[in-house]
Order: sequence, then structure tokens, then C-alpha cells
Amino acid sequence: MREHSELGVGVLLLVLGVLVLTDALTMDVDITQRGPVGPRTVPVAVGIGLLVVAVLLAVDVLRGGRGEAEGGEDVDLDEPADRRTVALLTGVFLAFAALIGPLGFPISGALLFWGSAYALGSRHHDRDPLIAAGLSLVTYFVFDNLLGVPLPGGPLMGVL
Repeated sequence: MREHSELGVGVLLLVLGVLVLTDALTMDVDITQRGPVGPRTVPVAVGIGLLVVAVLLAVDVLRGGRGEAEGGEDVDLDEPADRRTVALLTGVFLAFAALIGPLGFPISGALLFWGSAYALGSRHHDRDPLIAAGLSLVTYFVFDNLLGVPLPGGPLMGVL
């Protein structure tokens, strides 16, 4: 079975397709539908697409097709993974998730952007916090004011 390990991806796609189709077809649609396209159309198309790709992948694997290993143009595949960077990014995202409620998006977003830049190797300690704060404020204003997606303002709610 080791030579047909790609079948696991096919099974995953099959299960996901069945799940999406089941959810789409059991969706409770209370609104009146205008025209042929309703709220079920896209999920049904995605579910059918997942099923088709799962079947085509399984047929290809059973006929002897194999996925090629990643060549990695600019990545040295012999080097070990950078666990420090992954751990720092994980910590930054978990801190963001924990702090967005009490501090709001502008402050926690600035910490997220600055922490991500630091974890990925930027060492401009004078410039990075300013860019992170600006990016966080612009993101907050775009989502909150232009798109109408309310983000928590935290202590800056009255100021912004």
C-alpha cells in the first residue's frame, strides 16, 4: 500500500466532497430564490468538483501515476525545518487570538504584524513597530468603516 499512499488524499477529498454536498443539500433556505442560482449552487458545485477530483486522482494512482517530489527551486531540502521560526509564529498567532478581545484589533493586530516580521527575520527595531501600527490601523479602518465588518476596537474604541 506504500506505493499507493496518494489514495489517502483521494479518500480525504471524497469525504470532504460528501460532507460539502450533504451540508449543501440539507441547507435550510428560507429566502425566496430569484432565478436559477440560489444559495445552494456554489456549495453543490464545489462538492461535485471535490468528488470528481477524488475519483480522477484514485484512477490515476491505481493506473500507476505518482506525484513527483517537490524540487524546491530555492529551498535546500537537505536542511532541517526551522522550528524556532515556526514556534515564534505560532506564539504570535496564539497571542493575537488571546489579546484581540481585551486589547482590540488595532493593538493586537500591530503586535501580530510586528511579531510576524520579527519571527521571519526582520531586525529593524525602529521601523517595524511603526509599520505594524500603521498596517493595523489601515486594516482596522478598511474592515470596520469601508467593508462594514465590525472588529473589536478595545481601549481605542472611543479614540478611533
